[in-house]
Amino acid sequence: MQFTEKQSGVLKGVGFGLLMAIAIIVMGVWFNPFSFSDNLNEMERLSIALQCSLIPTFFLAISIGRLAKHRFFTPEDIDGGGLSHGSDEARVLQSLLQNTLEQFALAFVIYLSWSLMMPANWLSVVPLAAIAFAIGRVMFFVGYKHGAPSRAIGFTLAFYPSLMMMICIIGKFISQHIS
Repeated sequence: MQFTEKQSGVLKGVGFGLLMAIAIIVMGVWFNPFSFSDNLNEMERLSIALQCSLIPTFFLAISIGRLAKHRFFTPEDIDGGGLSHGSDEARVLQSLLQNTLEQFALAFVIYLSWSLMMPANWLSVVPLAAIAFAIGRVMFFVGYKHGAPSRAIGFTLAFYPSLMMMICIIGKFISQHIS
């Protein structure tokens, strides 16, 4: 199968994001760079998850604020998307907000689940994933208007760490309940 130039660009971004997600899991589990001890209680674990969730929350707030600011200063968009067709800029900002909301929802649940279900000395994965989320969102925001290949790495840096963490959590859950 022959890929288009855009598909090839996206595939490179996907590959990079997947490698980074694997590196985040491996580094967080094997090296524990934040030096979390294995005797953290549930409140300490929950605190780590919530603190790290502030990073995706920050990018969600930025997305909401960017669209709100645009709507306020653009007469044709001030009534909102439900009452107007929206300018091109409003549609782009709405797309960025929608994608960030989706990524936020996934990351939030995964960060909480990982923090409570996985070994405490594996918790470094959560702040590493949150850092990747931040880098990914910046790259996604900057690259969005330049097309799919330009935003692929940004998308995958936020999405794939959450996805890989979810797979690990599900695997652990299944292994605990089968044996």
